[in-house]
Amino acid sequence: MKNYAEEFREDIREFHSATRAFYEKELSVAEYKHISGGFGSYAQRGGKRSMLRLRLSGGIVTKDDLRFIVESIEKYGIDLLHISTCQTIQLHNLTADAVCSLAEESLEHGIITRGGGGDFPRNVMMSPLSGVSPDETFDVSGYACAAADYLLGFIHKVKLPRKLKVCFSNTPEDITHAAFRDLGFVAKENHTFDVYSAGGLGINPKMGVCVAKDVPPELVLYYIRAMVDTFTSYGNYESRAKARTRYMQDTLGPEKYRAAFLEKLDRALASKDLKLSVTPYSSDKPKDGELSHPRAILQKQPGLYAVSYHPIGGCLSSDALRNIYQAILPMKDVQLRLSPDEGMYIINCTAKEAETLIELTKDGAGTLFETSVACIGSQICQLGLRDSQSLLKACTNAVRPCHFDDGTLPKIHISGCPSSCGSHQAAELGFRGAVKQSPDGPKPAYALFFGGSEALGNERLGTELCVMREENIPKFLVALGSRVQDSHMTFSGWIQTNYDVFSELAQEYAQ
Repeated sequence: MKNYAEEFREDIREFHSATRAFYEKELSVAEYKHISGGFGSYAQRGGKRSMLRLRLSGGIVTKDDLRFIVESIEKYGIDLLHISTCQTIQLHNLTADAVCSLAEESLEHGIITRGGGGDFPRNVMMSPLSGVSPDETFDVSGYACAAADYLLGFIHKVKLPRKLKVCFSNTPEDITHAAFRDLGFVAKENHTFDVYSAGGLGINPKMGVCVAKDVPPELVLYYIRAMVDTFTSYGNYESRAKARTRYMQDTLGPEKYRAAFLEKLDRALASKDLKLSVTPYSSDKPKDGELSHPRAILQKQPGLYAVSYHPIGGCLSSDALRNIYQAILPMKDVQLRLSPDEGMYIINCTAKEAETLIELTKDGAGTLFETSVACIGSQICQLGLRDSQSLLKACTNAVRPCHFDDGTLPKIHISGCPSSCGSHQAAELGFRGAVKQSPDGPKPAYALFFGGSEALGNERLGTELCVMREENIPKFLVALGSRVQDSHMTFSGWIQTNYDVFSELAQEYAQ
């Protein structure tokens, strides 16, 4: 992989200059965002602190990466970290000095923030258990890392209309949403990829167009080149609101879009040597026993386990991350894998190591509902309409005393605004920040979405049912949980024959 530190070093000076100017009130929020976004940094609401997004290809966090992050937390007194739905770690509440220093120090370490925001290729995503899951069709980790490295090379060479998100899925679960990203690769049993393109969540969401089937993995970079060329040829450079790949489906139509993509692919195949050869992930670590625990996932490597850890709302405490680092330091081959649902897996653990880590991470989610997803929310995000983190906390506090059986309530996804950073549109049950009118004036509210699915073969976007006042949502979930609990079923089973009951209950709490 290429070392990009030298290439992006000069860019960091631009970021330093703009950040100083912003904090000295010489640049407006909008002017600063136009510059800082390209470095994975944004001013937080109020303009007195900043965040920095660390690009971590495929969500892979090595011990050395973790050491750097932990040392940075201590050096700069960082008190809020958030795992994003794009498998990055966001560092929050940074001063001007801290964000400038961290952007440069991250680059020198090898963690790149360039292109973490703005009109650039974003962090490449992959299924977090790639290479270790016994259920995977094949390991996609090597292709994801190669794609990430290749895409960084476009930052200085190509001006995209807007951001470009690329991902890889190793199972039909499709937790990375490959079927509705800008470019998604879905691994198949015959060791090929189906490729989807021009999809995306947010305003005017679209399912992706399947542009090719049974693609040999060694050709992945050709498809990325074709995607970039298609976007720069047909993407909208005039209107930022329509400058995402999914709008090419509107201007061209799905069939003409597919034809345009394949034309660019033919040119790439004829002009470039981009064939890949990657080594599958492996570990020959010996086992030391067996373990049975809900958060211990048996890997395909005999005797090794992945420990799942989901901090509530994806918000990590500095102590938790430090403790994990200290625990895994002597453990051979152990690394972290960030998940698109704001959690993480600690992989390559023996049974005894897994026991240690399970105890160490017991502060995380204990049920499916507690693994719910929420974007960082309006207390931090300039664009946020609602404080999604506070809503999730209120819902968790309301549900816990009920002691519902696990699965009685589903994982919910909360986005503070229509941007869908909490991926509410892909959730079985999702909420999006809104306003509800009342006799006393407008009230904080959320639109309730139902029926989304990321599973391949059943992929679909959820539909909006109603708008519910924020204060009613925890009570609605408790009432819903009580009905499902009485049926002795999980929510997913119950809803199959009780949609009318669900809909009536939602409308009741939407009054």
